[in-house]
Amino acid sequence: MRSGRARLDRAVVQGFYDRMRAVAPAAYGAIERDRAGDPGRPFADTACGRLAGSLDPAGLRALGMWAHHWCMRFYDDDTRPGLRLVREIAGRRGLGWTVDEVRWMLGESHAAGPAAAHRLTLPLAAVAELPDGALGEVVAGGAGWWRLVG
Repeated sequence: MRSGRARLDRAVVQGFYDRMRAVAPAAYGAIERDRAGDPGRPFADTACGRLAGSLDPAGLRALGMWAHHWCMRFYDDDTRPGLRLVREIAGRRGLGWTVDEVRWMLGESHAAGPAAAHRLTLPLAAVAELPDGALGEVVAGGAGWWRLVG
């Protein structure tokens, strides 16, 4: 698979959107509050940090996928709080990422193109959480280039 664009089952993808839709209102509100706040505050003291702290691993994965999707679509907007949220979730271990979730995020990253500089932050962190060989090898290079091997 050269591009990483594996076709995912429609029901699986719809399940992702349903989970993301459940966290979207709170996530959007938290990002908007954090835009108006002090960007130097510790993450745990931000609206996004409080939201992330209130979720179980499945909810945090849904929040991460939503924030990743939102940042990939609106990367030209002021996404600093969203990108911070993505980085914080990428730094969490043991969230239970699935192969399908990772493939979906890699597909979103591919669709965003190279203009979205942080498009691989969360997917590559999630890849590291998968068992060896579960996805194939993700080969990343400069300027946001990547591909799946195997």
